[in-house]
Amino acid sequence: MAKRGFFAEMNHQAQQAEKRRRQQEAAAARAHASAVRAAEIARRKAENARAATARASAAEQKAAERVAAQLYAEARAAEANSMNVELANAYEEIDGLLAATLEVDDYVDLESLKVTSVEHPPFRPGRLAVPAEPMPELVYPPQPEFVGPPAPTGLSGVFGKKKHQEAVAQAEVDHRQQCGAWQAHCQKMHDDYVAEQAGREQAEAQRVKDLVEAEHTYKSECAEREAEAEQRNADLTKLINDLAFDVPDAIEQYVGVVLSNSVYPENFPVSHDYAFDLDSRELALTVRIPEPADVPAVKEYRYAKGKDEITPSMLPVKAQKDRYADAVWQVAVRTLHEVFEADRAGKIHTIALTVGVDRIAPATGLPETVPLAVVSADMESFGEFDLARVVPHATLTHLGAAVSKAPFDLAPADTGSGVRVRGLG
Repeated sequence: MAKRGFFAEMNHQAQQAEKRRRQQEAAAARAHASAVRAAEIARRKAENARAATARASAAEQKAAERVAAQLYAEARAAEANSMNVELANAYEEIDGLLAATLEVDDYVDLESLKVTSVEHPPFRPGRLAVPAEPMPELVYPPQPEFVGPPAPTGLSGVFGKKKHQEAVAQAEVDHRQQCGAWQAHCQKMHDDYVAEQAGREQAEAQRVKDLVEAEHTYKSECAEREAEAEQRNADLTKLINDLAFDVPDAIEQYVGVVLSNSVYPENFPVSHDYAFDLDSRELALTVRIPEPADVPAVKEYRYAKGKDEITPSMLPVKAQKDRYADAVWQVAVRTLHEVFEADRAGKIHTIALTVGVDRIAPATGLPETVPLAVVSADMESFGEFDLARVVPHATLTHLGAAVSKAPFDLAPADTGSGVRVRGLG
């Protein structure tokens, strides 16, 4: 039998992601509100307790400790209450499996699944988009000037001429050394400047190269997204055309898309297998549901102050059995409704449905599917039912279904005498 195709799987993942997002947002909002309230209460009481402790006697300190213990117990009790709220929500979802699908139109407009515009993330080159700053102009220090000794005057000018000449000669030697050092320093400045400029030019060339590569990669990724969108639209166009011409694979794909829209509670996941026979216009459909042990069975959570534990009390076995059996019947009626309602073109005339559980057979240790409800229904007759007012088990009985006498115990439905198909007339 067929499993979810590409479009069905993509749609299923989107539906599951949206469901998880809504659940997380709701849970986060509830938790945040509860935490804010608890924190505010705790803060006020803690402030009062600290103020009291500051002026307290030994007896008053013990009283403050009792207050702190009471606050802790209240917080744990609130935690248990929050768990009970989540549990009640889970049971409400399981008990309303059929009602949940009656609120929506299960028809899927395949044209609406086409990509009308491809969203691309902005190109963010970061530092690659920032060019290197230009090198500052090289400025050399001024060349040393020659400063000779002052000329002698008076008698020293007559008798100190020789010493003056020697001083001038020494000053010239010193000046030549200063000029040599200056030239060497300027040459080093030039060499360092050229080397740094070369390094910057190399880094800038690498930046430009990396930027070009990043732009190329970005454009390639954009082109890939565009190509994927075009291919998706082309595949959808083919699916729509094949569906119009009664191609069995296209009908099966459409059924997969419809069933992928059927989002079940997190605590009660289902999966589908299906195959369409064009000659008989019948869809063979199997729905696999969780084993009874995988369905919540806690009645409520309570905080035991003495043990500082949150402990569960279990639902009576009869309540567990009734809820599980009712879920089985609801899944069967819900699945028939979803497929028939979505098939506006009337491609499928009848559905041969099995609702069962995959398990390891106790007797053989091998995998097996236990059928819990087996039913066949035609679109014309089923379409006349007012599902908002039916009792699912009675609906299956009316359709001549084979149903398990004890679904919770995984007793298989008796299909030995065959499954009848009966309308309203």
